[in-house]
Amino acid sequence: MTVSRREAICLSGSTLAGLSLGVLTRENLQAQTPAQQPWPDQLVERPLREGFPASLPLNPDGSAPEHPPSAAGPITDPLMWRTPNRQAPEIEFDYQKMKIKVDTRGLAKLTGTMHFPDLQRLPRVSHTFLLQCGAPNPRGIVKWTGVRFGDFADMLGLVPGAHYCRVVASDRHYVDEAVATLRHPQVMLAWLMNDEPIPPKHGAPLRLIVPFRYGNRSIKAITEMVFATPGLPMPPLPA
Repeated sequence: MTVSRREAICLSGSTLAGLSLGVLTRENLQAQTPAQQPWPDQLVERPLREGFPASLPLNPDGSAPEHPPSAAGPITDPLMWRTPNRQAPEIEFDYQKMKIKVDTRGLAKLTGTMHFPDLQRLPRVSHTFLLQCGAPNPRGIVKWTGVRFGDFADMLGLVPGAHYCRVVASDRHYVDEAVATLRHPQVMLAWLMNDEPIPPKHGAPLRLIVPFRYGNRSIKAITEMVFATPGLPMPPLPA
């Protein structure tokens, strides 16, 4: 018996490729497709994902170990762009032409669109860190050059009551980080990677570097930053 159109649509690409040389029937489809187990109606033990999350080597104080610049090299694939083709969206990749929305929502003296000359006024720093994703394979030891996020926040005149910042990438992926975390002296806004402009696939024109977090927290290709405070406290319950 042949497979219905609905069943064929549900097949994975690899299954279709494997069956394309023969006749697609219900019987060989069932042989290729893992059996679906019913969802348990109570909490049960299941094996953990092998090798995940990978250990993140940190100093005793929670900071990232610094590596010598001579250890710097490429970042390995795969790249984690949240786009259908896994490629970086087309934006302005030249860091000298960057235009990044900075919305401080009344929590700083400055708000609007940030350009590269705004960052040029700040002290430039370089650090060499391991970029580690949650999977077992390290991504690479990289030398980053840019400015400390803390110096950037001071330039904005951010008030102490600002609680967190949402950093948005060109593929609309984002992270929310506490301002206290972003003010750690190792956290950077970087535009150079191994002394060259960051390539588009690795986050041009500007990338957040949080070396004591997994690599997906170091947002690529920043397009927007939004600062905010926690919500108002809940009123007390009635007596």
